[in-house]
Order: sequence, then C-alpha cells, then structure tokens
Amino acid sequence: VQLQASGGGLVQAGNSLTLSCAASGSIFRVNDMGWYRQDPGKEPELVATITSDGTTYYSDSVEGRFTISRHDADNTTVTLHMNSLKLEDTAKYYCAAEVLVLGVSPKIYWGKGTQVTVSS
Repeated sequence: VQLQASGGGLVQAGNSLTLSCAASGSIFRVNDMGWYRQDPGKEPELVATITSDGTTYYSDSVEGRFTISRHDADNTTVTLHMNSLKLEDTAKYYCAAEVLVLGVSPKIYWGKGTQVTVSS
C-alpha cells in the first residue's frame, strides 16, 4: 500500500492551495484518512481527518479555513482545500490513512509529505 501526496508549493498569505493524497495497492477498504503537518523544530500537528462515512475533524488552527473531503468512488483519495493561508500554515504536510488489506489487521500508512510554504 502506498500513499501519494501532491499539490504542495509556495503561495502568498491569504491565497489558497489544494493538497491531494491517493492510496493505492492491494486495498480492501480505506477507513479514516487525514492530514498532519510538521514544521522543523515543532511538534507534529493533526490538521484534519475524515472517516469513511464523511465525518470530519479539524484542529482549531484550521477550522473554518480548511476543508477535507473524499470524493472518488473507491474512497481512496483525500483532498485538503486550504483557504486564507497564513504564514503559520507553513509546514510539511503528510497524509495518513487506515487501510484494511485482506488477511491483515487494519494499519496506518503514511505518505512521504508535501511542502507548503506561505509567504508574506
């Protein structure tokens, strides 16, 4: 199982950016998916999560500005729409997913991360 994230980049404060993450491989089902972020020297932060039935969670720091969604028929892709970006949103963003592979207990998989840099 692999998670491939895309969409990071450099953006000015106040603008928007969208991240996507697709799970692939011998997947039976993808349960929860989410995004974490980490800036060097800081603790990792849970940004947002979404369950397989669409229930969402957002950290206080992004509530109202970011939207997480799942939209493909197989429920294996998660998107994070980031609006009104702030300097403090600068970080490397990692997607994660709990994946069920037949014959194996559900396991958390991680993508390699995509850098988001917000400039003034």
